[in-house]
Amino acid sequence: MTGEVTLRGRVLEIGGVKEKVIAAHRAGLNTVILPKDNKKDLEDIPKNVLRDLHFIFVSHMDEVLKVALKKALPTHTIAEPLETPRPVLHAVSPPVD
Repeated sequence: MTGEVTLRGRVLEIGGVKEKVIAAHRAGLNTVILPKDNKKDLEDIPKNVLRDLHFIFVSHMDEVLKVALKKALPTHTIAEPLETPRPVLHAVSPPVD
């Protein structure tokens, strides 16, 4: 996905949709995530390309993450302390003559 997102997560309209969708098709992708405001741009894309692709239109970054990330993100992570400290190893370079 290319484009811009506001600080509050709103997905903004992008340019060059036709070229980006055709490039995704050539690369063998089958799902394209686009901003909802770009839905109108699909009329410029060849029908054979549209048939092969699945489009998901989003208006907020939360929607993008649900589609783009296959595995759900944890709601919180608690770091457990190590029972015994692990040694720190440092690489040493041989002296240069």
